[in-house]
Amino acid sequence: MTDIAFHFNVGEPLAYACRLLRKAYGAGAHVTVVGPEAALADLDRALWTFTALDFVPHCRSNAPATVRERTSIVLAPDAVAAQGHADVLLNLGDGVPSGFEQFERLIELVSTGDADRQQARARWRHYAERGYSITRHDLAARES
Repeated sequence: MTDIAFHFNVGEPLAYACRLLRKAYGAGAHVTVVGPEAALADLDRALWTFTALDFVPHCRSNAPATVRERTSIVLAPDAVAAQGHADVLLNLGDGVPSGFEQFERLIELVSTGDADRQQARARWRHYAERGYSITRHDLAARES
């Protein structure tokens, strides 16, 4: 069963996602990132520029199969398009990502915005009602 983690009070979701992906890449995990096209485009640019010292290799799900096979981070409109990257799913979208069950872990990023928090509560309920184990990481509590 998929392990689910919610990271709450993420002040800068794009920068946080970059750091999270850098860590996952360093650990050798295969990660699929799903979300709306605008968020994926922003993340794609950010992964190229967020630090001068690190390179976080990534590709889009429509890249040639040989590229996807050699790249540990795939940016996709949905989990099905990732085609085989089934270690970790990072959700940047508002809803429950279809196909999340095929992943070992699902990470949900939740900003400090009210609308984002409301949508996260609905996703939490969805997972909890289906018996998934959920871990909560409150970044605000960590900072204080």
